[in-house]
Amino acid sequence: MIGSGSASAIPDIMRVSISVETRAETVAAAYARAGEQADAVIGALRVDGVGARDINTSGLTVRAETVWTDGNREQLVGYVAGTSLTVALRDIAGPDGEAKSEDGGPAVIIAHAVVAGGDDVRLGGLTLTVADEEALMVRARDAAWDHALGKAEQYVFRAGRTLGPVVEITENISGPVPQPRLAFAAEKMSSAPGRAVPVQLGESEVSTSIRVTWQLN
Repeated sequence: MIGSGSASAIPDIMRVSISVETRAETVAAAYARAGEQADAVIGALRVDGVGARDINTSGLTVRAETVWTDGNREQLVGYVAGTSLTVALRDIAGPDGEAKSEDGGPAVIIAHAVVAGGDDVRLGGLTLTVADEEALMVRARDAAWDHALGKAEQYVFRAGRTLGPVVEITENISGPVPQPRLAFAAEKMSSAPGRAVPVQLGESEVSTSIRVTWQLN
């Protein structure tokens, strides 16, 4: 007998990708500028209470920047250096289930980081998750079991039999439903420095299905 169940909860962790990209005439200058801007972003995050363990350097690049000239030749115009951070923001939901909007809320923290890095900042998107996914999974399993058991009891009653011991249980788990990845451009915030872009948390859901085999009495 197959049973299915799901459980949902308001996300309480946001993971956001923040990167810095700088341009200069030399590799050294571009690299140094990227380091300075990354330090400014990290400093803003730390001031807003983000712990060191929640700030992870996830990328570091340096490349040449070229353009094609009228003579169909590739010309070097400078160098681009970049670094990417993956930042975890925790306890992001307020008592009403909405994202916290005051200082310390995710939207405000992100806005402060963008302002600190200026026009060199890029936001790559964000994902929303639940810290205690195992507790959510327990609820989904309970719902799947109740579903399978209810159907089995209905059928054996109609057949004039009773359920015996369980012979086998197999499970198929589906992870949290992906949240939409929201991308922002730092330039879009330049008209209102420091203004926070609202963040909607929605719900994160896990689901599972089980196949249960019983002996019949």
